[in-house]
Amino acid sequence: MNVPPRGEPAAWLLLVFTLPTAKASERVGVWRKLQRYGAVALPASGYVLPNNPMNQERFEWLATSIRSSKGQAAVAQVCSFDELRNEQIESMFNEARTREYQLLEKELKKLAKLPNREKSKPGVVRLKRRLQQIVEIDFFGSPMRARIEEAVRQLESGDGNQQAREGKKNPKDYVGRTWITRPQPGIDRVSSAWLISRFIDPHAKFAFDKDPGRHPEAIPFDMFNAGGFGHMGNDCTFETLVKSFKIKDSKLRLVAEAIHDADLADEHFGRTEALGIDRILDGWNRQGMENEEVSRKGIEMIEGLYNGIR
Repeated sequence: MNVPPRGEPAAWLLLVFTLPTAKASERVGVWRKLQRYGAVALPASGYVLPNNPMNQERFEWLATSIRSSKGQAAVAQVCSFDELRNEQIESMFNEARTREYQLLEKELKKLAKLPNREKSKPGVVRLKRRLQQIVEIDFFGSPMRARIEEAVRQLESGDGNQQAREGKKNPKDYVGRTWITRPQPGIDRVSSAWLISRFIDPHAKFAFDKDPGRHPEAIPFDMFNAGGFGHMGNDCTFETLVKSFKIKDSKLRLVAEAIHDADLADEHFGRTEALGIDRILDGWNRQGMENEEVSRKGIEMIEGLYNGIR
């Protein structure tokens, strides 16, 4: 473990503590607070959170509470851990949040199966509040977040079944158009852009903007609450496009499975071919590469995946 020199920013906050064995209820209370704060346990000892003012305050108050219960506690700012790379710790956070999203998804599916008259508003509100709690501690952006947010949106609007009944799209209505998606495109958006250019709109132009309202004539894809094409049920945007346009291609089905597993991280199809592409795209975005360049280079990789997948 490396404690930062004075003035050097630390990446992590570390809480280590002990409580007397007789303090069982206090121990449970501390554990529940650590769960609520989104802290993860290190293999050796202690709990870690990303270093920011809110997490610092939470750990300091928790340490004070532990000491008042006749325990011992210390909070440290840490640059790195000897046995764990920062990327491994980030992965631990994402795995923890993914498990929480998966539990929430099960509840959402149960509620979605009920007839509309039995879907209580308090039930929907409760699940939406739980989603907000998880998002608050989703420090490194679990791949499942967009999928669950879309499921909640559909549950609120009741438009999931209506979208599923829309049927095949007329390709002629989608030729020579501008397609808009969010900045910093990842695996689902880049592969969807490749799919659009190759199978739907060979003259497609792409725009990147968080606000689709600035591009009223553009077709949104993989955007939150913007219509167009996005996650539907258990499908990522790539799969939604394939099904919406009824594209029949045996290799494309395999690509869709790989994109699904890389984007949703649920190992549904057990395919790993797109995981490396997803990491590369993330790296380019972290470098500050322009959206258009990330998309162009990513599309070339997806084309290679399509030609090489078995």
